[in-house]
Formats: sequence, C-alpha cells, structure tokens
Amino acid sequence: MRRFSASRSLAATAEQIFAREDKYGCHNYKPLPVALAKGEGVFVWDVAGKRYYDFLASYSAVNQGHCHPRILAAAIKQMQQLTLTSRAFFNNVLGEYEEFLAKKFKYDKVLPMNTGVEACESAVKLARRWAYDKKKVPQNKAKVSSLSHQQICLRRTQFSPQVVFAEDNFWGRSIAAVSASTDPESYGGFGPFVPLFEKVPYNNLQALEKAISDPNTAAFMVEPIQGEAGVVLPDDGYLKGVANLCQKYNVLFITDEVQSGLGRTG
Repeated sequence: MRRFSASRSLAATAEQIFAREDKYGCHNYKPLPVALAKGEGVFVWDVAGKRYYDFLASYSAVNQGHCHPRILAAAIKQMQQLTLTSRAFFNNVLGEYEEFLAKKFKYDKVLPMNTGVEACESAVKLARRWAYDKKKVPQNKAKVSSLSHQQICLRRTQFSPQVVFAEDNFWGRSIAAVSASTDPESYGGFGPFVPLFEKVPYNNLQALEKAISDPNTAAFMVEPIQGEAGVVLPDDGYLKGVANLCQKYNVLFITDEVQSGLGRTG
C-alpha cells in the first residue's frame, strides 16, 4: 500500500485544521483529533501522511471501503448522464433499485432515505398514520405519557397515538430523535419534546408488554443490536418475543438495524 503525500491544497497542519473548524464550525460534535485527507479500502491517511485502519467506517456507512472502484464508476457514470430529478418526476433507475431491494429482502415496498435519522422519522410518521387509518386510534385525544427519565416535557397533550422506544437508543439528533432519547447529553436543553414518546428498558419483555398494551400505541422501535449504548446484544428470544407481543396488541414493530443491517454482523 503506497504512502499518501499531502498535496498543496492539503498542506495545512492538523492543528490548523482543528483551529479552523473550531472557529468557523458549529460545535455539535467532538471529533477525535485526527485530520483525515484520503481513504482507500480499509485505510485512511491523515494530512501528515500517516496511515490508519478505519475500524469506524463512518459508523458502518462505508463498510464497502473507501473509494471502491465499482461504486466510483457507477456514481460517475450516473452523474454524467443525469444528476438529479427529485421525486417530482419519474426516472429510469429508481424503480429498478426499489424492485431489487424489495425482492432481495422480501419487502412489499421500499422508501429510500438519505440518512438513518430520516428513515426513523419516516417510520414514526408512518406508524402514527397507520394507527389512525388502520388501527382506528381516535384523533386528538388528550393523553398523559409516562417517561422513563426526568426531563421537561408536555405532560398533557392533544396528540395520539403513542410510540414506544427502547431506552439507550440513538437514531439521530433531530427533535424527534432527542425526544426518544434517554441520554441527557442528547436531549438536555432542547425541550419541550415530542409528546407520547414512551421509553421502556431494552431487553425487557414485561416492561414492553405493559407499555404497548395501551390501545393507543402505534409502534415499538428498537435497535436489534444497540450501537451508541455500547454494542448491546439482546437475550436469545427477545426479538422474537417483541414480535409476538406486537402482533398480540396490533402494534407495528420497527427495527432500526444500524448495527445489524445488510449482513454487518454476518
């Protein structure tokens, strides 16, 4: 593997890069003190040319490796033909992509999203709409939701149904995502929060059943393998038990497969 040499455009030192980002960038994250400039396969290089193994892989988003030649070729080919259509028009590749995913994973339908937080937000929206249209949860019913952590929230609301989440989840930093969080570093200082987001302990079927037995429950969302919580594995039978309870109480079962999706765990 060849050594990477920084070009003139990358000649800034790591300290200069840290200082520039600290001065001009919003402090919504605390990155590791490494200034990366190049990646290839499983390796990344910093601006000084030092090589690292990329075990983070952008939180599993680049498990295929950096600058994969097949992906680069496909992206360049498409951008040379048609850059973007938006969903205002049909195009000649979206349906093919949706069909491939649906058949590959035995889905009925597919809704592509740019990010994980958008996917989870859409799942919550879909669940609430399904609860109104299919489960016939009454609209605009006042309800008190019991939360599992101490936070400022709307205790009386004009929205239903509720959505239940496993504690120690992490699916983004939107207002809905932090409303579902039990981590003070995520939700602290951002209230009031989305109402009727209830939390139950991960890996606890008894607590889950108590929560979703409420007839106004739309869905339960859980990471099959929790990531931000520390790569937490469920007990044998937990996810099967979740599926059985959701079926029993007519509640949608939403899995946020951030750690386990696309065969990441083998």
